[in-house]
Amino acid sequence: MKKLLNTAFIYALAAMAGGVFYREFTKFNGFSGRTALGLVHTHLFLLGTVFFLLAALFSKELDWARGRNFRLFYGLYNTGLCVTAVMLAVRGAAQVLALPLSRGMDAAISGVAGLGHICLGAGLVVFFLSLKKTACTANVQ
Repeated sequence: MKKLLNTAFIYALAAMAGGVFYREFTKFNGFSGRTALGLVHTHLFLLGTVFFLLAALFSKELDWARGRNFRLFYGLYNTGLCVTAVMLAVRGAAQVLALPLSRGMDAAISGVAGLGHICLGAGLVVFFLSLKKTACTANVQ
């Protein structure tokens, strides 16, 4: 449970840093439109902080974090979320700076972001399967 709470705290700090960076970077560059940078804060806050706080609550009740699949979930989910957040920041910075991206570079950014989302999705599947297995073993309904 401590690991999950620490992870939630780290994501809260990263979400705040992402929000401050978005605000200051766009203000410094005189950008007033919509950008992917605005999504970094919300992705890290909800998918990082809130998700891991909820996972900690499940861990307290079911002790599922001691299961075999926990390390797989933890690695997949964190990798996916970090890759997704970084690629949102890359795309957002390119938008704010009005960088002309080649078709290949734009596709590469989208592709890596897609891989991050795939890791997130796979991590969620492992999370739910592990949670379900633990709940069934503990006769929790």
